[in-house]
Amino acid sequence: MSQLIKRPLLTEKNNVLASKNIYVFKVDRSANKAEIKQYVEKYFDVKVRSVKTAICRGRSRRTKIGYGRVKYWKKAIVRLAPGETVNLFEGN
Repeated sequence: MSQLIKRPLLTEKNNVLASKNIYVFKVDRSANKAEIKQYVEKYFDVKVRSVKTAICRGRSRRTKIGYGRVKYWKKAIVRLAPGETVNLFEGN
C-alpha cells in the first residue's frame, strides 16, 4: 500500500468541499475504494464515511517535438464523518 495516495488535489473547488468534510486526492490507478478508505483512516487518523473514485482522461499536449499524451489518472473523493478534519498543510 505504499504510495497509494500520491498527493492532495488543491483547487478552489476542493477548498470549498474541504469545509464540508470532503477531500480530494490523486491516487494510484490500481487502488480500490476499500484500500483508499483503509489508508486514509490509518494515515490521517480519521473516520471515513464514504469514498468515490473517478478515472480522469489523459489529454493531448503540445510539446517541442510534436504532440504527446498525458496518461489517464485516478482521483478519490473522500467524505469524512462529522467532526473529523484532515490538516493537509500541517504534515500529518
